[in-house]
Amino acid sequence: MTLTTSQAMAQFLDDISVTDYQKTSIIEARKNRVIENLTTAFPATSDLPFSRAVLMGSAAKGTIIRPIDDVDVLAVFSNVNNAWSKYQYDSQSFLYRIRKAYDGLSTAQVGARGQAVRIFFQSGGHVDVAPVFSHGNDVYGLPKGDGGWINTSPTVANSWFTKRHAELGYNLSPLVRLLKKWNGAHSKRLRSFHLETMAAHVFSTLGSNRQSGLTSFFEWAPNHIDVSDPGGQSGSLSGYLSWTARQEVIQSFRTAADRAAKARAAEADGDHEEAKRLWRIILGSTFPN
Repeated sequence: MTLTTSQAMAQFLDDISVTDYQKTSIIEARKNRVIENLTTAFPATSDLPFSRAVLMGSAAKGTIIRPIDDVDVLAVFSNVNNAWSKYQYDSQSFLYRIRKAYDGLSTAQVGARGQAVRIFFQSGGHVDVAPVFSHGNDVYGLPKGDGGWINTSPTVANSWFTKRHAELGYNLSPLVRLLKKWNGAHSKRLRSFHLETMAAHVFSTLGSNRQSGLTSFFEWAPNHIDVSDPGGQSGSLSGYLSWTARQEVIQSFRTAADRAAKARAAEADGDHEEAKRLWRIILGSTFPN
Protein backbone atom coordinates (compact mmCIF):
# COMPACT_ATOMS: atom_id res chain seq x y z
CA MET A 1 0.00 0.00 0.00
CA THR A 2 1.35 3.39 -1.02
CA LEU A 3 1.78 5.77 1.89
CA THR A 4 0.45 9.30 1.86
CA THR A 5 2.89 12.03 2.88
CA SER A 6 1.40 12.26 6.37
CA GLN A 7 1.53 8.49 6.79
CA ALA A 8 5.16 8.43 5.65
CA MET A 9 6.03 11.23 8.09
CA ALA A 10 4.30 9.41 10.95
CA GLN A 11 6.11 6.18 10.12
CA PHE A 12 9.44 7.98 9.91
CA LEU A 13 8.92 9.63 13.28
CA ASP A 14 8.04 6.27 14.79
CA ASP A 15 11.11 4.68 13.21
CA ILE A 16 13.50 7.24 14.72
CA SER A 17 11.89 7.41 18.18
CA VAL A 18 13.13 5.19 21.00
CA THR A 19 10.82 2.48 22.25
CA ASP A 20 9.74 1.97 25.86
CA TYR A 21 11.96 -1.11 25.91
CA GLN A 22 14.98 0.89 24.78
CA LYS A 23 14.29 3.54 27.43
CA THR A 24 14.57 0.83 30.06
CA SER A 25 17.12 -1.58 28.59
CA ILE A 26 19.53 1.02 27.23
CA ILE A 27 19.01 4.51 28.64
CA GLU A 28 18.04 3.71 32.23
CA ALA A 29 20.37 0.71 32.32
CA ARG A 30 23.34 2.87 31.34
CA LYS A 31 22.49 5.49 33.93
CA ASN A 32 22.18 2.79 36.57
CA ARG A 33 25.55 1.39 35.55
CA VAL A 34 27.09 4.81 36.13
CA ILE A 35 25.49 4.95 39.59
CA GLU A 36 26.75 1.46 40.42
CA ASN A 37 30.32 2.18 39.28
CA LEU A 38 30.65 5.57 40.94
CA THR A 39 29.01 4.46 44.20
CA THR A 40 31.56 1.65 44.42
CA ALA A 41 34.52 3.88 43.53
CA PHE A 42 33.45 6.88 45.64
CA PRO A 43 31.49 5.70 48.71
CA ALA A 44 30.23 8.00 51.46
CA THR A 45 33.50 7.47 53.36
CA SER A 46 35.61 8.67 50.43
CA ASP A 47 37.30 12.07 50.40
CA LEU A 48 35.27 12.57 47.19
CA PRO A 49 31.83 11.07 47.87
CA PHE A 50 29.54 10.42 44.93
CA SER A 51 26.08 11.85 45.58
CA ARG A 52 23.71 11.09 42.71
CA ALA A 53 23.32 10.77 38.94
CA VAL A 54 20.84 12.68 36.83
CA LEU A 55 19.86 11.79 33.27
CA MET A 56 20.54 14.77 31.04
CA GLY A 57 20.50 15.91 27.43
CA SER A 58 18.32 14.42 24.72
CA ALA A 59 17.46 11.32 26.74
CA ALA A 60 15.96 13.47 29.50
CA LYS A 61 14.05 15.74 27.09
CA GLY A 62 12.61 12.96 24.97
CA THR A 63 14.43 14.22 21.88
CA ILE A 64 16.90 11.36 21.55
CA ILE A 65 16.70 9.47 18.26
CA ARG A 66 17.59 6.02 17.03
CA PRO A 67 20.05 4.53 16.69
CA ILE A 68 20.94 5.43 20.27
CA ASP A 69 24.55 6.51 20.31
CA ASP A 70 25.23 8.55 23.42
CA VAL A 71 23.46 9.05 26.73
CA ASP A 72 24.37 12.04 28.94
CA VAL A 73 24.55 11.63 32.70
CA LEU A 74 25.31 14.34 35.27
CA ALA A 75 27.34 12.79 38.12
CA VAL A 76 27.05 14.98 41.22
CA PHE A 77 29.79 14.81 43.84
CA SER A 78 29.41 15.94 47.42
CA ASN A 79 31.50 18.52 49.23
CA VAL A 80 30.66 16.92 52.58
CA ASN A 81 34.32 16.07 53.19
CA ASN A 82 35.56 19.41 51.81
CA ALA A 83 36.44 17.86 48.44
CA TRP A 84 35.78 21.14 46.59
CA SER A 85 38.75 22.82 48.27
CA LYS A 86 41.04 20.13 46.86
CA TYR A 87 39.92 20.55 43.26
CA GLN A 88 38.75 24.17 43.22
CA TYR A 89 41.76 25.24 41.14
CA ASP A 90 42.36 21.95 39.32
CA SER A 91 39.28 20.56 37.62
CA GLN A 92 41.46 18.47 35.33
CA SER A 93 42.70 16.35 38.23
CA PHE A 94 39.10 15.93 39.35
CA LEU A 95 38.05 14.78 35.89
CA TYR A 96 40.94 12.34 35.54
CA ARG A 97 40.24 10.90 38.96
CA ILE A 98 36.76 10.01 37.76
CA ARG A 99 38.29 8.55 34.60
CA LYS A 100 40.68 6.43 36.66
CA ALA A 101 37.75 4.88 38.52
CA TYR A 102 36.85 3.10 35.29
CA ASP A 103 40.24 1.40 34.89
CA GLY A 104 39.58 -2.29 34.39
CA LEU A 105 35.83 -1.79 34.22
CA SER A 106 35.16 -0.24 30.82
CA THR A 107 36.89 1.46 27.95
CA ALA A 108 36.84 5.12 28.91
CA GLN A 109 38.40 8.37 27.79
CA VAL A 110 38.16 12.01 28.67
CA GLY A 111 36.01 13.80 26.09
CA ALA A 112 37.53 16.13 23.52
CA ARG A 113 36.37 19.26 25.35
CA GLY A 114 37.74 18.07 28.68
CA GLN A 115 34.36 18.25 30.40
CA ALA A 116 33.18 14.65 30.57
CA VAL A 117 34.34 11.07 30.76
CA ARG A 118 33.12 8.99 27.83
CA ILE A 119 32.37 5.36 28.68
CA PHE A 120 32.16 2.96 25.73
CA PHE A 121 30.10 -0.22 25.78
CA GLN A 122 30.96 -3.47 24.04
CA SER A 123 27.41 -3.60 22.69
CA GLY A 124 27.96 -0.20 21.05
CA GLY A 125 27.27 3.38 22.00
CA HIS A 126 28.60 5.32 24.96
CA VAL A 127 27.69 7.36 28.00
CA ASP A 128 29.09 10.83 28.59
CA VAL A 129 29.50 11.21 32.33
CA ALA A 130 29.79 14.89 33.29
CA PRO A 131 31.14 15.00 36.87
CA VAL A 132 30.16 18.13 38.78
CA PHE A 133 30.06 19.72 42.20
CA SER A 134 26.77 21.19 43.36
CA HIS A 135 26.93 24.90 44.26
CA GLY A 136 23.29 24.97 45.35
CA ASN A 137 20.19 26.45 43.69
CA ASP A 138 20.53 24.00 40.76
CA VAL A 139 23.92 25.44 39.77
CA TYR A 140 26.80 23.02 39.23
CA GLY A 141 30.52 23.41 38.69
CA LEU A 142 31.63 21.57 35.52
CA PRO A 143 35.29 21.07 34.47
CA LYS A 144 36.14 23.65 31.86
CA GLY A 145 38.89 21.77 30.04
CA ASP A 146 41.73 24.09 31.02
CA GLY A 147 41.81 23.32 34.74
CA GLY A 148 39.15 25.86 35.60
CA TRP A 149 35.40 25.50 36.04
CA ILE A 150 32.24 26.74 34.40
CA ASN A 151 28.84 27.05 36.01
CA THR A 152 26.00 25.12 34.44
CA SER A 153 22.34 24.59 35.26
CA PRO A 154 21.22 21.69 33.07
CA THR A 155 18.33 20.71 35.33
CA VAL A 156 16.92 24.24 35.01
CA ALA A 157 17.31 24.05 31.22
CA ASN A 158 15.58 20.66 31.16
CA SER A 159 12.66 21.98 33.23
CA TRP A 160 12.32 24.95 30.87
CA PHE A 161 12.22 22.67 27.83
CA THR A 162 9.66 20.38 29.49
CA LYS A 163 7.47 23.40 30.21
CA ARG A 164 7.72 24.60 26.59
CA HIS A 165 6.91 21.08 25.37
CA ALA A 166 3.69 21.14 27.43
CA GLU A 167 2.82 24.69 26.33
CA LEU A 168 3.15 23.61 22.70
CA GLY A 169 0.68 20.77 23.05
CA TYR A 170 3.40 18.15 23.58
CA ASN A 171 4.43 18.56 19.94
CA LEU A 172 7.87 20.05 20.57
CA SER A 173 9.91 16.91 21.30
CA PRO A 174 8.61 15.00 18.23
CA LEU A 175 9.44 17.95 16.00
CA VAL A 176 12.93 18.22 17.47
CA ARG A 177 13.55 14.54 16.73
CA LEU A 178 12.75 15.24 13.08
CA LEU A 179 14.99 18.32 13.11
CA LYS A 180 17.85 16.21 14.43
CA LYS A 181 17.51 13.91 11.43
CA TRP A 182 17.62 16.97 9.15
CA ASN A 183 20.69 18.27 10.98
CA GLY A 184 22.41 14.89 10.73
CA ALA A 185 21.62 14.57 7.04
CA HIS A 186 23.07 18.01 6.26
CA SER A 187 26.55 18.24 7.77
CA LYS A 188 25.38 18.30 11.42
CA ARG A 189 26.28 21.96 11.71
CA LEU A 190 24.21 22.65 14.84
CA ARG A 191 24.84 21.28 18.31
CA SER A 192 21.96 19.31 19.79
CA PHE A 193 21.30 21.62 22.77
CA HIS A 194 21.38 24.67 20.49
CA LEU A 195 18.92 23.14 18.02
CA GLU A 196 16.54 22.03 20.80
CA THR A 197 16.57 25.50 22.35
CA MET A 198 16.02 27.20 18.99
CA ALA A 199 12.98 25.03 18.30
CA ALA A 200 11.57 25.79 21.75
CA HIS A 201 11.93 29.55 21.06
CA VAL A 202 10.64 29.62 17.47
CA PHE A 203 7.02 28.68 18.15
CA SER A 204 4.26 30.42 20.07
CA THR A 205 1.86 27.65 19.02
CA LEU A 206 2.57 24.28 17.43
CA GLY A 207 0.16 21.71 16.05
CA SER A 208 0.60 18.03 15.31
CA ASN A 209 1.07 18.46 11.55
CA ARG A 210 4.79 17.72 11.29
CA GLN A 211 5.13 18.97 7.71
CA SER A 212 3.69 22.34 8.73
CA GLY A 213 5.85 22.53 11.85
CA LEU A 214 9.05 21.73 9.98
CA THR A 215 8.28 24.24 7.23
CA SER A 216 7.61 27.00 9.75
CA PHE A 217 10.77 26.21 11.69
CA PHE A 218 12.98 26.40 8.61
CA GLU A 219 11.37 29.72 7.62
CA TRP A 220 11.71 31.33 11.05
CA ALA A 221 14.91 29.75 12.36
CA PRO A 222 17.38 32.28 10.86
CA ASN A 223 15.97 34.87 13.28
CA HIS A 224 16.46 32.61 16.31
CA ILE A 225 20.08 31.48 16.00
CA ASP A 226 21.27 33.61 18.92
CA VAL A 227 19.14 32.01 21.63
CA SER A 228 20.46 32.06 25.19
CA ASP A 229 21.08 29.18 27.55
CA PRO A 230 17.71 28.58 29.28
CA GLY A 231 19.70 27.52 32.34
CA GLY A 232 20.92 31.11 32.60
CA GLN A 233 24.64 30.29 32.76
CA SER A 234 26.20 30.13 29.28
CA GLY A 235 24.87 33.18 27.46
CA SER A 236 24.28 32.80 23.73
CA LEU A 237 24.39 29.22 22.48
CA SER A 238 25.59 30.22 19.01
CA GLY A 239 29.08 31.23 20.11
CA TYR A 240 30.69 28.12 18.62
CA LEU A 241 29.65 29.17 15.09
CA SER A 242 32.23 31.07 13.07
CA TRP A 243 30.98 33.71 10.64
CA THR A 244 31.33 31.24 7.78
CA ALA A 245 29.58 28.44 9.69
CA ARG A 246 26.76 30.81 10.58
CA GLN A 247 26.21 31.69 6.91
CA GLU A 248 26.19 28.00 6.04
CA VAL A 249 23.56 27.33 8.71
CA ILE A 250 21.38 30.17 7.41
CA GLN A 251 21.69 28.85 3.85
CA SER A 252 20.77 25.35 5.07
CA PHE A 253 17.61 26.77 6.67
CA ARG A 254 16.68 28.62 3.50
CA THR A 255 17.27 25.58 1.30
CA ALA A 256 15.22 23.38 3.62
CA ALA A 257 12.43 25.97 3.79
CA ASP A 258 12.24 26.11 -0.01
CA ARG A 259 12.12 22.32 -0.34
CA ALA A 260 9.59 22.00 2.48
CA ALA A 261 7.30 24.58 0.85
CA LYS A 262 7.49 22.69 -2.43
CA ALA A 263 6.80 19.41 -0.63
CA ARG A 264 3.71 20.86 1.01
CA ALA A 265 2.50 22.23 -2.32
CA ALA A 266 2.96 18.81 -3.94
CA GLU A 267 1.09 17.17 -1.07
CA ALA A 268 -1.77 19.66 -1.43
CA ASP A 269 -1.95 18.76 -5.13
CA GLY A 270 -2.14 15.07 -4.27
CA ASP A 271 1.35 14.33 -5.61
CA HIS A 272 2.56 12.35 -2.60
CA GLU A 273 5.45 10.76 -4.46
CA GLU A 274 6.98 14.16 -5.17
CA ALA A 275 6.26 15.36 -1.63
CA LYS A 276 7.93 12.29 -0.14
CA ARG A 277 10.88 12.66 -2.51
CA LEU A 278 11.47 16.19 -1.24
CA TRP A 279 11.08 15.21 2.43
CA ARG A 280 13.56 12.41 1.79
CA ILE A 281 16.10 15.01 0.65
CA ILE A 282 15.36 17.15 3.71
CA LEU A 283 15.27 14.44 6.37
CA GLY A 284 17.58 11.79 4.93
CA SER A 285 17.51 8.70 2.79
CA THR A 286 15.62 6.54 5.33
CA PHE A 287 12.43 8.58 4.92
CA PRO A 288 9.77 6.09 3.67
CA ASN A 289 8.87 5.77 0.01
